Amino acid sequence: MEAPPGLALLLFFGTLLVLPQSSHGATRYYTFNVTMQNVTRLCTTRAIPTVNGKFPGPKIVTREGDRVIVKVVNNVKDNVTIHWHGVRQLRTGWSDGPAYVTQCPIRTGQSFVYNFTITGQRGTLLWHAHVSWMRATLYGPIVILPKRGVPYPFPVKPYKEVPIIFGEWFNVDPEAIIAQALKTGAGPNISDAFTINGLPGPLYNCSSKDTFKLKVQPGKWYLLRLINAALNEELFFSIANHTLTVVDVDAAYVKPFHTDIVLITPGQTSNVLLRAEPDAGCPAATHLMLARPYSTGQPGTFDNTTVAAVLEYAPPGHIKSLPLLRPPLPGLNDTAFAANYSARLRSLATPEYPANVPRAVDRSFFFTVGLGTNPCPANRTCQGPNGSMFTASMNNVSFDMPTTALLQTHYGNIAGVYTADFPAAPLEPFNYTGAPPNNTHVSNGTKVVALQYNTSVEVVLQGTSILGAESHPLHLHGFDFFVVGQGFGNYDSSKDPAKFNLVDPVQRNTVGVPAGGWVAIRFFADNPGEQRMNCCILLCVPPLQVLDDKLLLNLCY
Repeated sequence: MEAPPGLALLLFFGTLLVLPQSSHGATRYYTFNVTMQNVTRLCTTRAIPTVNGKFPGPKIVTREGDRVIVKVVNNVKDNVTIHWHGVRQLRTGWSDGPAYVTQCPIRTGQSFVYNFTITGQRGTLLWHAHVSWMRATLYGPIVILPKRGVPYPFPVKPYKEVPIIFGEWFNVDPEAIIAQALKTGAGPNISDAFTINGLPGPLYNCSSKDTFKLKVQPGKWYLLRLINAALNEELFFSIANHTLTVVDVDAAYVKPFHTDIVLITPGQTSNVLLRAEPDAGCPAATHLMLARPYSTGQPGTFDNTTVAAVLEYAPPGHIKSLPLLRPPLPGLNDTAFAANYSARLRSLATPEYPANVPRAVDRSFFFTVGLGTNPCPANRTCQGPNGSMFTASMNNVSFDMPTTALLQTHYGNIAGVYTADFPAAPLEPFNYTGAPPNNTHVSNGTKVVALQYNTSVEVVLQGTSILGAESHPLHLHGFDFFVVGQGFGNYDSSKDPAKFNLVDPVQRNTVGVPAGGWVAIRFFADNPGEQRMNCCILLCVPPLQVLDDKLLLNLCY
C-alpha cells in the first residue's frame, strides 16, 4: 500500500538483541485472525477488516513482566501489520509492527508472530493496524495489570474495570478515502460518526439501538480505561453529573486529580476512576457519556459531531422514559482548556515509580511540525491550496518512502537509500506561528540522524501556521518521554527552558503539539533498535534499518 506523503517520523536504531526472557512473568498466547466481516452502522452495511470477527478487536490482558506472543494470520486482500502502540519493545523492535519499518507487511494467506515482554509499564495501551488506514477498524485494548501482589497506587479498589474505546466510522471504505486524498493532494474526507466501543449511539441517525451502555451499581468504584483509537480527532469526554479522577496516562501513573472533562488525542490512553453516584434529586435518569472533537481546523475539515453512550443504573429504564442528563463540553476549538488540562498532568514521581527525566541534555533538536505543499505532478489536477498537494513536513522535509527497506539496507550494505543529514533545526528560520511565508513548498528526502546509545535527548516540537495552526498528536515508538514544557507562540530558547518541569513531568508515548505553540520532550535513547516518531492523525509508514553501534533518528512527517 502507498503511504501518505510527508508525515512525521522519528526512528532510532542500534544493536538488536535477543528477546529478553522474564524470570517471573507468565507467557500469554493470542491468535489474531484478520478477516472481513459485514458490520452495519448508521443503516449502512459494509465489509470491514476485523480481528477474529470482532469490532473493536479482542482485548489483550497481561501483567507487567509478562511475555506476550501473538500470531497474526492475514485472511484479507490487503497487506496488514499490527502495532502494539506504547509498548516499549525493549530489545524486541522486530515486533513493533510498522510495515516496511520493523517488518515486511503480512501478505494475504501469510502469518507473523509478534513476541515481546511488558517491561516497566502498567495501565492501558492499544493495538492497531499499521498499514495505511486499516486501523480505522483494526484496533483493540491492551490491559496491563500490575505484577501479581502489587496493588494500584491509589486508595480505592475498583469494583470493575471497563475499556472505553473511541473510534471513527466511515460509511465508505477508508482505504478508498485515503487513496483519493493521495491522488488529488486534497485533505481526506471526514468520518460519518464517532463511536464508543464500536457504537455511534442515539445522537446519530438510525443508531439508537447501537448504543454502548455502561451498567453500574450505586456506591461502587469503576476504573474506565479510555483509549482514543480515532483516526483523526482529539476528543473531549465527559459523563453527566459525575466527576472523574485521572490516575494513569499512556501506561504510566500520574498524581491523581479530579476533572469533569478529559481530553485525549489519537493514540493516547487514560485510566480514570468513576464513583457511581446517582443524583439525589433525580436517581432515575439517563446519564449520557459524550465525546466530541477538539479541533482548530477550518469547519468542514473535521467531523464535528458528538458520540453518546449511556451510564445506566440498576434497575434499567427505557432511555426515552427517563430524564435525560447531558454533560457540558468545551467548545470545539477551546485551546485554553486543552492547554490547562495538559498542564495538570504530573508523574507520580515516588520511590516506587520515579520520574527519571534527563536533567542534562547531550543532543537537542528543534523540529517544526506542520503542513506545506508540493507541486501538482504533470498531467494531473490537484485539489490542494492553489492547485498544489497538501504535504506535511518536519523542518520542511517530507519523508520519501524508499523502495528498499532501511532494515534490509543495513544488513545488505546497500548504499544510496538514505542520507544522514536530517537538519537538527530549520535551515531557514521564520516566524513559525505568525504570517505564513510566501513559499509553502517543502523538500523531500529519506534522511536520518544518528544518536549514540543512551544519549539524553531533548526535542522541541514547534507547531507552525503555514497553512493554518493545528494541534498535531505525535507518537514515539519504543520509548516513553517526559513532557517538560509547553507554551504558545514561538519557542524561546533563551527564556523557556527556565520554566521546564524537571521534577515530575508527565510521562507519555504520545503528545499533542499545541495549536500555534510548542512542546518540549526529553528521554534517554536507551532502547536499541529502530523506532520512529509519527503523527497520529495521518500515519507515515517509512522503512528503516538497524545499525550495530548507534541509534538512528529518522524523521518523516
